[in-house]
Amino acid sequence: MTSIQDKNTWSGRFAEPVAELVKRYTASVGFDQKLALFDIQGSLAHAQMLAACGIIAEQDLSDIQRGLAKIRSEIIAGEFIWSFDLEDVHLNIERRLTTLVGDAGKRLHTGRSRNDQVATDVRLYLRDAIDELMKLIAALQNALLDLAELHTLTIMPGFTHLQVAQPISFAHHLMAYFEMLKRDAERLQDTRRRVNRLPLGAAALAGTSYPIRREMVAELLGFEGVCENSLDAVSDRDFAIEFTAAGALIMTHLSRFSEELILWMNPRVGFIDIADRFCTGSSIMPQKKNPDVPELVRGKTGRVNGHLVALLTLMKGQPLAYNKDNQEDKEPLFDTVDTLVQTLRIYTDMISGIKVKPDAMRNAALQGYATATDLADYLVKKGLPFRDAHEAVALAVRFAEQRGCDLSEIDLAELQSFSMLIEQDVYQVLSLEGSLASRNHIGGTAPNQVAAAIARGRRYLEAQ
Repeated sequence: MTSIQDKNTWSGRFAEPVAELVKRYTASVGFDQKLALFDIQGSLAHAQMLAACGIIAEQDLSDIQRGLAKIRSEIIAGEFIWSFDLEDVHLNIERRLTTLVGDAGKRLHTGRSRNDQVATDVRLYLRDAIDELMKLIAALQNALLDLAELHTLTIMPGFTHLQVAQPISFAHHLMAYFEMLKRDAERLQDTRRRVNRLPLGAAALAGTSYPIRREMVAELLGFEGVCENSLDAVSDRDFAIEFTAAGALIMTHLSRFSEELILWMNPRVGFIDIADRFCTGSSIMPQKKNPDVPELVRGKTGRVNGHLVALLTLMKGQPLAYNKDNQEDKEPLFDTVDTLVQTLRIYTDMISGIKVKPDAMRNAALQGYATATDLADYLVKKGLPFRDAHEAVALAVRFAEQRGCDLSEIDLAELQSFSMLIEQDVYQVLSLEGSLASRNHIGGTAPNQVAAAIARGRRYLEAQ
């Protein structure tokens, strides 16, 4: 009689072995090894619960704990031998456990299925990944605050339609990305609550007839509660989709920032310089310094966005409950996590190494009539209706363009030809510093308001 050691866990039902091509096509062990330590963590909690409920003996529990500790050490040391014949991470570990501890290893799977087992492993993995990503986002936010703190008085042009719009400080611009990352962190934290629910105990789809205590397993594993419908527990991948959506937004924000860094580094703009360690040269043009890291961030954003679409498409046609399709959730999810971790780490280092060129920023802010809106506001404060003020300033800008000068370079008498409400104090309004200082409200670009925003950012991170 063939030993159970030489057969698949389900092979008694079949009259012929699985074809080698099918084995390789259906096996997930090539990528779900990433779940191995989480699989062991979940199995230890499951075994402890089985023993507490009298479903397995205390000796079985002791043997299982001993065997899983050995397997864990082998995996960490890179000594564990993975087999494609055993399909996935779960069967590989179970087979090794049975080899080490005998019948106790065979009893571990009592009261569970690979369906609820894998759902638990993925949630444990993702919860751990979210916790790491939260720390990495905070590190990047701290780097932004450090750079912003140096540049509350560094004036640059703010843009709309990529055209010069109004003067802002470089610190104010940086703080916009701080706010984006703050929302990203909040989304991840919110997603974590829905990740942190225990599917184990749902078994294949209908629950189990054994007298299990799911709440005990949830407590042992640090879950906030259990999934309350067994069908949903094994088939739900909303949490993976939600996480990947949050990840796509993180990458989108960093991609936008990358686009600006690339533009700012261009010699025609020259606002910043990115440290050499984040750039490469050209194989033919010796003068080149290419911003490869921000360019790759831009490119990898498309990759993560693609993973989101892949997961949505994966789930859209599936009936309840578990289907083999769900094996395809892991590679997009794993790659999203890996891409986010690598990107956030390198971005923090890159931001810390940026060299800012304040003179180039200021000179650019003096182009494009950035204080035109300030002149219109000045006239409104003098009593002119805004639409009339808008028209008067538009005529003044056209006059300045024809003269080839800035609004601040037009003499008072000529300015008064556009409105007799204009007086000598207009030149304070037309200065870059005056423009910044006038936006003196929460969220504005006035230096004291930006400094207050930086202080709020520090307090926010300290409270996390």
